[in-house]
Amino acid sequence: MRKDIHPEYREVLFHDTNADVYFLTRSTASTKTTREYEGQEYPYFPLDISSASHPFYTGEQRKTANEGRVASFNKRFGAFANRGKK
Repeated sequence: MRKDIHPEYREVLFHDTNADVYFLTRSTASTKTTREYEGQEYPYFPLDISSASHPFYTGEQRKTANEGRVASFNKRFGAFANRGKK
């Protein structure tokens, strides 16, 4: 390995702000802020979503529309088709 070209690999504190869960893992993510966690100071990286809050991992399913695209279009714009005919 060449020297002085690789980013620093260190422990970083990730915070899922949606679920309010902290993850401590090694990473090369660059951060400007630090936060104390379990008595030690770590670089801090906030996350919007992680495995703690993502629907795929939590098992929460969102209900999707069962009707097709054409039926959905006709439902929204079908009234306009009858307007022009007299």
